[in-house]
Amino acid sequence: MAKKGKKYTEAVKLVDRTQAYSVQEAIELVKKTNTTKFDATVEVAFRLGVDPKKADQQIRGAVVLPNGTGKTQRVLVFAKGEKAKEAEAAGADYVGDADYINKIQQGWFEFDVIVATPDMMGEVGKLGRVLGPKGLMPNPKTGTVTFDVEKAVNEIKAGKVEYRVDKAGNIHVPIGKVSFEDNKLVENFTTIFETMLKAKPAAAKGTYMKNVAVTSTMGPGIKVDTASFTAGN
Repeated sequence: MAKKGKKYTEAVKLVDRTQAYSVQEAIELVKKTNTTKFDATVEVAFRLGVDPKKADQQIRGAVVLPNGTGKTQRVLVFAKGEKAKEAEAAGADYVGDADYINKIQQGWFEFDVIVATPDMMGEVGKLGRVLGPKGLMPNPKTGTVTFDVEKAVNEIKAGKVEYRVDKAGNIHVPIGKVSFEDNKLVENFTTIFETMLKAKPAAAKGTYMKNVAVTSTMGPGIKVDTASFTAGN
């Protein structure tokens, strides 16, 4: 394991690993333990009591954070005709069809999210091998395969985040930047936390929310006391 730097070692001392903090305290600690000079991303990590191997325990979707993520997403829209014009008017960064499919096949990835109209998915599906591993494939569950391209682009630009459970039952979601006001990070946390509660699969057994932690880029994880959080909401 790589040796951690002095700043990280000092930051860890501020966190009691045996304690679960209120969300307000956890956000304050995330800021205090940030060791980077740049405006680090704040992320929440959920460890869930689900079996992702089972189809009825898959968790995937998207939610618009009330205060955005602090990052402007570059949106590529696959659409034709009027829908292409609609995407351009909504502020999509790139709009096209076969030309962009060729560019991606040649290794172009100057975008963060893809939206596609359903009639384009036959063509976009050819990119599955390159887009799939990067998590960039449009999906109806996350609202990125739709004829309502205006709404899709607006939501992504407003701070829509996608979430998907991994093989180990974890979900990681960005909730903003260290420079955000505390209350804005708390609001974003609340939105994603409540979304996760509602996403609980009926087939999941035992404890669903096993562990919730917030962290900044390069900072230590800070456990959140979900019991006090749900009681206070």
